[in-house]
Amino acid sequence: MSVTPIVPAPRDLSAEQQRDIERFEAAVQQYLAGEIEEDVFRLMRLNNGIYGQRQGGINQMVRVKFPAGSISPEQFETLADVVDTYSRGWGHITTRQNVQMHYVQLDQVPDVMRAIAKVGLTTREACGDTVRNVMACHLAGACPYEKLDVTPWAEAAFEHFVRNPLGQRLPRKFKINFSGCETDCGQAMFNDAGVVASVRTRADGSLEHGFRVFVAGGLGANPHPALLLEEFTAREDLMPTIESILRVFDQTGNRDNKLRARMKWVIDNLGWEETQRRILKVRHTLPASSSWPGGIPAIVAKAGDLPAGQVSAGEVTPVGQGVAVQLLSRDPFQKWEQTSVIRGVANGTVSAVAYAALGDITSAQFRGLAAIQRELGSDVRLSNRQNVVFRGLDESQVPVLYGRLIEIGMASPGAELARDVVSCPGADTCNIAVTQSRGLAKAIGDQLEEEGLAEVGGVRINISGCTNSCGQHHASDIGFFGAERRANGMSAPGYQMLLGGYIGEEQAHFGEKALRLPAKAAPEAAARVVRRFAAEREAGEKFRGWMDRVGGPKAIADDLRDLDHFPSPLEAPHFYTDYDETGPFSGEVGESECAGG
Repeated sequence: MSVTPIVPAPRDLSAEQQRDIERFEAAVQQYLAGEIEEDVFRLMRLNNGIYGQRQGGINQMVRVKFPAGSISPEQFETLADVVDTYSRGWGHITTRQNVQMHYVQLDQVPDVMRAIAKVGLTTREACGDTVRNVMACHLAGACPYEKLDVTPWAEAAFEHFVRNPLGQRLPRKFKINFSGCETDCGQAMFNDAGVVASVRTRADGSLEHGFRVFVAGGLGANPHPALLLEEFTAREDLMPTIESILRVFDQTGNRDNKLRARMKWVIDNLGWEETQRRILKVRHTLPASSSWPGGIPAIVAKAGDLPAGQVSAGEVTPVGQGVAVQLLSRDPFQKWEQTSVIRGVANGTVSAVAYAALGDITSAQFRGLAAIQRELGSDVRLSNRQNVVFRGLDESQVPVLYGRLIEIGMASPGAELARDVVSCPGADTCNIAVTQSRGLAKAIGDQLEEEGLAEVGGVRINISGCTNSCGQHHASDIGFFGAERRANGMSAPGYQMLLGGYIGEEQAHFGEKALRLPAKAAPEAAARVVRRFAAEREAGEKFRGWMDRVGGPKAIADDLRDLDHFPSPLEAPHFYTDYDETGPFSGEVGESECAGG
């Protein structure tokens, strides 16, 4: 079968991007010479996707945007060169389809910007009070359930809003996500503007493809589910609708209190009906704007947005949170195939997931992924669960891909299994993280492996190093966020466990608090919950349904309360030291620059 790869179009180093880099390079030199004040430079740095690390000095995190998660072989190779030359030899996929690299020295950042620009990438507005990376479902254009391929729509949104004057000094960050169907693998339901492809029946009985747009969702310390703006948004109205949401946010967001500045707080202040009225009114008058984005964007018209379609007969792989993954074989290839291959697209192609533990990819793996992509001629996306997805494969290429992934250490069956633990960077590098979330993620994964629970399907575990939910702990079956604890007169690392987070069917159920735990007891708590879920769930039952059936978070927490105990420092000194640390725990954090991807 001939497969035509869908790869991101190369974006040349434009005059605008060149000016961005030159201006930033000059600002770096002025800042280091003491000619620009810290607060002014911070704004410029963040708007250019550069985030200060807790290590201080000139250590920086560089965040690279990948609209819709699309990535090419040349981009993989450039990332490999950059992390080898300027970082630690590996990069990190975020929950927003970015790639981050750490410990880049401030005076070398312009060199990184130029290197990635040559392959069509940018850090512009990856941080700061801007329109962040525009996300899309990692199966967009390759999903048997989708109503539309939202890939070109996400690209169009990225192109319209990057460097757009409307998005440079917002009250707070603004996030846009696209999903191709109500399964919502793109997580539209907790974003400022969440777009879900839909279909309605016209009066004459014909079908019209369009969207359902959701507004003012968010995670953080106070999660809010997004609200439906209108029953149906026509394709030609989508871009004006998103811009109208952004304009209302710019006009009404709280610029005096960063903690209550997101779009979700606009709803709290104005009420939903008034916010909705303003958005629709702005959209009505938007054609008078010199930058009106109405109609079908050129990139959509050129690429097309027809859905992949289901096969009329044959197996269609279920997708989304809580899918009933079953391992029916001990053969390594078959286990990987059963968990990581998605079938059912009308044109007969398949997709497969390459597992990146903790979202980390070494330079050797970046180069290996580039070689595989070229060999197979496939389209590749980064997923919001920090993995790499190969799409547009024919059946003969599936075992070839598996063999190549074995060679680079990315062939573990991880998709939708308990071992696929998601974590933010945590106190390893983040200014405001309280705990070493990455260390806990590894510890949980190790314990699940040791107890034979790593391949339990249909349960997601997410971890954040603080309440801000960069690790999306509110949206997972089992979630943890870091917090300082006091025990025996000492400070100690701890976590709040949440249970029952679920995103799908145009709904958002956020995880509910179960109990607090010492950090060193959290792996055992996770393992107990996974073990009990595996033993007690009914056929096809999702975690949320099981949780409600057995009495909810508090009932499950009752079986874990013995773990909420700090031994004395003499009995167990490791309880007072965080993962990957050697000295006593300290809950001190730096000034927030909002690392949330």
